[in-house]
Parts: sequence; structure tokens; C-alpha cells
Amino acid sequence: MTKMTRSSFLLGAIAALAISSQPASADSIPGLRGHDHTGITVPDVKAATAFFTDVIGCSHAMSFGPFSDDKGTFMQDVVNVNPRAVIDEISMVRCGYGSNIELFQYEAPDQAKTLPKNSDIGGHHIALYVDDIDKAAAYLKEKDVKTLQGPIPIKEGPAAGQSILYFFTPWGQQMELISYPRGMAYEKDAKTLLWMTTEPMK
Repeated sequence: MTKMTRSSFLLGAIAALAISSQPASADSIPGLRGHDHTGITVPDVKAATAFFTDVIGCSHAMSFGPFSDDKGTFMQDVVNVNPRAVIDEISMVRCGYGSNIELFQYEAPDQAKTLPKNSDIGGHHIALYVDDIDKAAAYLKEKDVKTLQGPIPIKEGPAAGQSILYFFTPWGQQMELISYPRGMAYEKDAKTLLWMTTEPMK
């Protein structure tokens, strides 16, 4: 097995696990419609908002805050942070046909400064769909955005048909570009199709 084939196999296996992860029962939260937003904490909310709007191409919808409780436990009771934590500002952006992104700027006595890796529990990334991943990759390069190896096409397994490229925000948050303009292999026999930005109502 060649190095590229091993890489394709590994990426395909990871994608297959994500695709096959279905609820164990038919129960669901009453009135569930879908994923509304993803929240991330950033070191500088104004700089982060500028990156998402001026480089990524998202639109800024609103900002609000601050929030704190200098005597009680409101912050701990509501969002599970140190009671003396302060949310300086929250900024909401919308990125094309997808769920919103909520940017937090916190001050907290016990704040960790190290971002989790994908392999850490709680590790995560935000993936953005693009029509042409090669053009998108070239654009990121022009903007001096740090990227990892890729774009990498997936050629084997249920995720065959997609191409991916990981990149980083200026503060080190890991993100991803993904594209599958001709669909993915799993769609042929799937009972459940993944939500797609290209067909948001499907």
C-alpha cells in the first residue's frame, strides 16, 4: 500500500465514522430544526470578526455584551465557567448558506491559553464548503493564511468525492475547507443524506 493510498484510506475511514454515527433511537428534542450556531472563544473578538468578514467573507450580524456577575454564581450556573469570568463581547457572523458562528471574548482567572488539537478530547474545527477548493486554497495563500498539506482528494470509501484542506486563523484556531461538487460515494445507497450548503432545503 503506497503512502498516498494509506492517507486516503485513513481519511476515508474517519469520514465513514462521522457519516455512520446515527442516533440510537427515534427519540429527539421536541421541535428540533437543526444546527443554529457554533461558538468559539477568541483572544480578540474585534480582530476575529475582521478575519471572518474581511478574509473568509462572512457577514457580521450583531455584537452584544458584556456579561458578568461580580458577586454571585450566574456565570458558573449558566455557562459553566469560573464565577468571576467576564464575557467582554459576543460577535455573531453568518457565512454563506450555513449555520452561524458565535465569537466570544472572555476574561477569566483560570483561562487556558492553549488551543486543543484535533486529537484532544474537545478538539474541534469549523469546516467551510467551497465550490472550487483549488481556487479557495490559492486565495488563502494570497492572504498569507497558514494551511496544512492539501487540498487532499478522498478517492476511497464512503467519503470518496470530497477534497479537504485544513487552515488556521491568525490566533491558531484550526478550520477546514471542504468541497464535493459531484457528491460523495455514500449518497448512492444512503438512507440519510448529510446536510449540504449547496442544497440547504434538501
